[in-house]
Amino acid sequence: MKSVGVFLGISPSSGGMFQYAQSLLEALRQYAASGARVEIAYVEALWEPILAKYPYRASRVAAGQAGLRLSTLLLVARVPAWLCKKLSSLNPVTRVLRSLHCDMWIFPAQDALTYQIPFPAIGTVHDLMHRYESRFPEVSESGRFKIREHRFGNLVRHASAVLVDSQLGKEHVIESYGGDAEKIFVLPYIAPAYITLPEPTDFDQKYRLPSKFLFYPAQFWEHKNHRRLLDAAARVATRHADVHLVFAGGHGHQYEQVKAHAKTLGIAERVMFPGFVPDAYLSGFYRRARALVMPTFFGPTNIPPLEAFACGCPAAVSNIYAMPEQAKGAALLFDPLSSDDIERTIELLWADDQLCEQLRVAGLDHAKVWGQDQFAHVLIKNLDATRRDLLMLN
Repeated sequence: MKSVGVFLGISPSSGGMFQYAQSLLEALRQYAASGARVEIAYVEALWEPILAKYPYRASRVAAGQAGLRLSTLLLVARVPAWLCKKLSSLNPVTRVLRSLHCDMWIFPAQDALTYQIPFPAIGTVHDLMHRYESRFPEVSESGRFKIREHRFGNLVRHASAVLVDSQLGKEHVIESYGGDAEKIFVLPYIAPAYITLPEPTDFDQKYRLPSKFLFYPAQFWEHKNHRRLLDAAARVATRHADVHLVFAGGHGHQYEQVKAHAKTLGIAERVMFPGFVPDAYLSGFYRRARALVMPTFFGPTNIPPLEAFACGCPAAVSNIYAMPEQAKGAALLFDPLSSDDIERTIELLWADDQLCEQLRVAGLDHAKVWGQDQFAHVLIKNLDATRRDLLMLN
């Protein structure tokens, strides 16, 4: 019998990697339906209500946090992969994974464990922005660059297969670390399943949103580029007195600086900061927004545009990396370095009802072409290819 395991060491509040993990879990329903055995190993109890809806056996790793700390220690100390494998029996996570006897394990969160375990693993590389956007301190300072280099270099060299978000993501991996191109599989993001569920009935009581607003869900990292978006919106506000922005995301990182910048520009009353938005409520923002505007400097691709497409929300995104490939004509593109270009984009979205309707329809069409069914088909094809390779090696 074919078998595959998924290790969930991440928290259900960890953003894009959590969303990608959910897409994998949903896709594996088809693998299980074909007769394969699917095992889940998880660390945090917060996963339990999520995993309850899936037909898989789930095993909580009792000492999982200790195992993750050990894995991180080996990563930060940049211990060679061969030695990590020798020491793997000391890690309680590894012991649980070994006991479940799966043909291979998927690590959806770029885990260092991908290369530290002594049995077949499928890793993920969501981005290599520490190499391509090293000017941002969140990926380069305090030793982060060297740590990320050690993580990804070993992951690519030692994993049985690697999942990436785009063709450009695959090219980045090969350019950066080499590796066998036949074992690097393009599996693009999809909109998470929860984005199409009915919104909670108390949405309007919980979030009193402006009647018309631009939406940007993102943590307040420097690379998210909130300040240029504010600069552009402030200029548009001189012509459109009703312009409003809604910035969803936890109040950390550069939140205070972004908030202060809005005040300096004189548009503080036009910017709403609702904080972290639970998954169940997120679709309500997209459905009410005039448009998503995403001026990020990071890629290759991102999940919010896909969420917007699925909700019928017009979208405008940075013209960087594989974002045009991801949008496929369903979103406006702009230069995230240019406040002028962002300003022109906001002006179009705010004033042109016909354009917004065209983008809404294009986004919905896009969501039909690449969704959960297509994601599952590609994933299972890649799993079978990896399994065949492993059988040939043995």
